Amino acid sequence: MTSSAEPKVIPIHPLPVQDGQGGDLQSLYVAHEKIYPRTVTGLFARWRWLMVVITQLVFYGLPWLEWGQRQAVLFDLGARRFYILGVVLYPQDFIYLTALLVISALSLFLFTAVAGRLWCGYACPQTVYSEIFMWIERQVEGNRSARMRLDGSPMSLEKLVKKWYKHILWIGVAMWTGFTFVGYFTPIRQLGMEFFWGRMSSWEVFWVFFYGFATYGNAGFMREQVCKYMCPYARFQSAMFDKDTLIVTYDAQRGEPRAGRSRQADTAALKLGACVDCTLCVQVCPTGIDIRQGLQYECIGCGACADVCDTVMDKMGYARGLVKYSTQHALQQGWTQAQVRRRVFRPRVLIYTGILLAIVLAVSLSLAWRKPFKVDVVRDRASLARMVAGGQIENNYRLQVMNAAEHEQSFELSAQGITGLQLVTDPQVVVASAESKWVSVRLQVPYDAAAPGSHPIYFHISSSTGEQLVEKSVFLVPR
Repeated sequence: MTSSAEPKVIPIHPLPVQDGQGGDLQSLYVAHEKIYPRTVTGLFARWRWLMVVITQLVFYGLPWLEWGQRQAVLFDLGARRFYILGVVLYPQDFIYLTALLVISALSLFLFTAVAGRLWCGYACPQTVYSEIFMWIERQVEGNRSARMRLDGSPMSLEKLVKKWYKHILWIGVAMWTGFTFVGYFTPIRQLGMEFFWGRMSSWEVFWVFFYGFATYGNAGFMREQVCKYMCPYARFQSAMFDKDTLIVTYDAQRGEPRAGRSRQADTAALKLGACVDCTLCVQVCPTGIDIRQGLQYECIGCGACADVCDTVMDKMGYARGLVKYSTQHALQQGWTQAQVRRRVFRPRVLIYTGILLAIVLAVSLSLAWRKPFKVDVVRDRASLARMVAGGQIENNYRLQVMNAAEHEQSFELSAQGITGLQLVTDPQVVVASAESKWVSVRLQVPYDAAAPGSHPIYFHISSSTGEQLVEKSVFLVPR
């Protein structure tokens, strides 16, 4: 089977520049050649599109879901609280964000150790939006050869209409993406009304256009260049790979020597391998590499080359799997699929899995046992300690009571730590659902109740649901 004729691409080399001393200055930049990925069908292509559908249903749909009387997922930076389904998080809950980042990093390490760049090939936003934009491009401009002919042809009405139509669709998707992104930080229904009436704030407008422009540029123009030159993951992936990591590989022992031939050709007599040198694996690659040259950092593990190679093998009547997900050890030692699967549970993977499960369990238990309210105690620096009527020493405090529950709660305040310590302000505090409230609190002790200096005290806060919280502070007795 032979490949279709490919248009000749002439690389552009910049002219050498004289350095003033008779020598030539060489350019450090390589001319970029546009990649035209061919459409491919197969198992891995279906998985990629399934991930596109799932990720975009979550991203575009989640802001529109409601939980009670509010948006289900909302990061309200102005009010300084995050709403995630039934959980309300405050800035004091920063530890959970840290845990989420650690879980994400360990998950990435685990998936990479097991099966290479699965994230890059199937779920990374750069890959997902590139797939969406390329699908739009194919619908408007046609298949690979049609797009190449269109780009190589002189400007015409047809070319102008197709290009503008494609970019209008791209911009529409990009702007809707930017609008949805901002909808995670401003209630999306409110944002929609603000947009309709032209009352969006300057920051909302900025981030809609900024995120939309980033999507338009990265997915429409830069595409593989982001993966090859900008993404740091490709640079340190080798530290997470080993010879038992599943990667997209070419079976050189079976495929070489490669050459074109007819379907009826006797490969044994011709001393040829299974590879017919059709270059389709290169034509479908979104980063433009040749998988037959071995593992390369540009490979995102999408499996497009494996899908198209299996198609060619079917047409030639050969066994599938010339390009496949396998490991270096499996190819070198001729392992079966069962042996490959057994090597998945090796020490590195078990360690990653154990640590990941431990952190997930700890975070889950912490959220389950988390009290539905928080209290911060702040001393009133304007009046640290003073003498008041009746021979009492008074200290002033400000308490921020944060209700993390989805219903109104009442709280009762009290203080202990010094003999005769009493609360002289209203001990009852009512806080609305998912709100916080600052309360001024005054504590008094008799003049001779404690020696001059700083004395530890404890605020006891009890909720209407029976939950209790203790916060430590100090009481100052002047000399």
